[in-house]
Parts: sequence; C-alpha cells; structure tokens
Amino acid sequence: MAELKSWSDYLCQLANAESLLGLTETPSNPQTRAQLYRQLQMNLSLAYFIYFQSDPLHPDWLPFLNSVFMLQPNPDDTYFIAPLRGDLRYRIVGERGSVHLLTLDIGRGIMGTTDETHPPLGQFDLDDVEIGDDGSFDILLSAQRPAGYDGNWIELHSEADFAMLRQRSYAWGAERDARIAIECLDAPLSKPSMGHEEIARRTGELMDYAERLSRRWLTHMQQLRTRINVNEFEFFAFGGGLAKQAYWQAIFDFGDDEALILDTALPQTRRYWNVQLNDTLFNALDYIDHQSSLNGHQAHVDEDGHFRAVIAHRDPGVLNWLDPCGVNRGTAIGRWYGCSSEPVPTLKRVPLAELRSHLPAGTRFVDASERERLLRDRHIGAQLRRRW
Repeated sequence: MAELKSWSDYLCQLANAESLLGLTETPSNPQTRAQLYRQLQMNLSLAYFIYFQSDPLHPDWLPFLNSVFMLQPNPDDTYFIAPLRGDLRYRIVGERGSVHLLTLDIGRGIMGTTDETHPPLGQFDLDDVEIGDDGSFDILLSAQRPAGYDGNWIELHSEADFAMLRQRSYAWGAERDARIAIECLDAPLSKPSMGHEEIARRTGELMDYAERLSRRWLTHMQQLRTRINVNEFEFFAFGGGLAKQAYWQAIFDFGDDEALILDTALPQTRRYWNVQLNDTLFNALDYIDHQSSLNGHQAHVDEDGHFRAVIAHRDPGVLNWLDPCGVNRGTAIGRWYGCSSEPVPTLKRVPLAELRSHLPAGTRFVDASERERLLRDRHIGAQLRRRW
C-alpha cells in the first residue's frame, strides 16, 4: 500500500514540468513561461476532480476542460467525465434538454492520466436512444444486454474506465442544458470514506498529471510547427475526438497592422461546424469576453455560400470578426460534424487598411453599438451554460 509522503516530496514531482518550456516555440519569452505556468495550475485544479471526486463504484460527472480555456476545449462544448469499470453495470438517467448535440463516449485512459492515447471504445449520439415525450431517458450500460430487456442499452467494453458526456451548444444561453445522472448498479449505496493509503496513492498520481497533460499537447504543437506551413490549413485526427467529425487546423501568423481572411465553402448539408482561435500553447483564447470563435449559428454566410471571417487585432467592423486577444501567432481550428463534404479553408494575409478591397460586396458589417450587443449577448449566453 502507498504511504503518504512529505508535502515537499510531492512538490518535487511537479519540478519535472519545468522541462516543458523546451517544447514551446519561445522558451525564453516571459509571457510564454507565464502562460505555461497558468496552464499547469489549471491542470492541477482539473486533476483534483479526476482523482478525488468519484470512483467507478460511486461515479459522478466531473467537469473537464470547461472553465478556463486551457488545452483547447471547443467553445461550443462542455465536457463531463465519470469513472467506471467495464465489468460493472451502470444506469444513466436524465432529461435531453435542447442542446444542439448530446453525445456519450466510452473510453479507456482519461486524457492526461497515462502517457498513452487510446481511441474511443464507443461513441453514441443520445438522440438515437428512445426519449420520452417529456425529454426523459433511461439507459443501461453493461457488457451484455440482459435477457428480456427491451429498454435503451449501450454495450460497455471490457477495457472501459470512463464515460464522457459532450454537450454542444449552437445558440449559447438559448438552448437548455441536459440534466444527467449516473449510478453503478453493482455497488453498495453507501460510499465508504477514503483511507490514508488511498489518499496517498491518488496524491502521487495527481502530482504527475499536470506535466503529462501539457506534454501531450505541447508535443502536438511542436510536431505541427515542423509539418505545415504558416497560414495553411490541414486536416488532422484528434485523439478522443468525435468519429463523425473532421478537424482542420492551421498556424496563423500576422502583424499588428495586418489581417487574415479565412475563407471556406460550406458543405451543402451540415449538422454542425465552427472555428476557434488558440494560442501557441494550445490554450483556447478567451471565448466568453472576446469573439474568438464562431459556429454555424453565430456566423454570417455570404450569398455565394462561403463563410468568411477576419482575424484582426482591431475590430474591422465585419460581423465575422475573430478576435485573437492580442496574439499575433497561434492556431485556428475548425470542425465539420455530420457534413456532406469537408472543404479545406484558406487564410489570406492582407494589410488591415486594405481589408475591405479583399472582401466581397455582400460582406456583413456591424457598427459599434451592434458589436457591443453581440459581445454582451455572448458573455451572458456563455454563463447560462453549465460549465462546472
């Protein structure tokens, strides 16, 4: 059994995170160092929920990557994870709500808890299960469907150790969040208190989490820089992402007096799409108080069926403005989900003073008062969604 170490010994485990600076693009930059430290602190706060909030016998939904923009959460998504075991039975009950998309992933190895990455063991759109007229549903998770059982059933893979809910909102604040609970059917109702040996074991694992989670995505960014040209999009596979979803990403780079025009055709049918901006450490830029992301509900589509957005430090008056929050270099990431095609967007770098000459005549512009209303609505809508 694990024994509780001194607090200084646990803190020594965190010292390994200093080496992560070497994976960044500008390790001597004080802002890079500060942002990395902030990311690590987010990882630690997230780790407490993962290691101490619940266990497979008494699961509870843990908030995951939702609250402070670190490590590229989709601004339209909120994520919740519950630990489980593939040899036990679970019941998930709740109300569907009206969020644009509600999915359940069954997986192995919560992101950051191991050095390995594993593909999902199962992905399920909860609109495919039987839902009552009042929006309620009841789902059984087990290795085998019980004889004679004709209710909603999802096969639980033997290697599974977590379930992840993804609530995806299009009209922030106007859609009603789902309400969902999970219980293990093979556990005593009373949850025992945690002994000191178990606290010691989990504390040791927690202290390694912050470094491991950041290393995964800083390595992703390092590989991206060696693989693609600046301001050019590529499609990529996102470990743990949705199977019906195609991801496209680019490293954006522009000057203070320049702008980038993102231009893409849109699929003829499209259940969901979006684009967001991240910094060079793969942190999502502030999408609550800045319009650093747009989705298919929020964006304006031009008459020719194209989506065009402008990345610029100063508001260019274009409705589809993507605010980079003061950074000249970062990543732009988009998603096509359930779409009939997968166009590849482009980025065009232009002088900000000449921007309008590079945009079509039908571009949708907004004045200062409308921009203020849009940002206020965004701020309120984001808060009306459950994020933790």
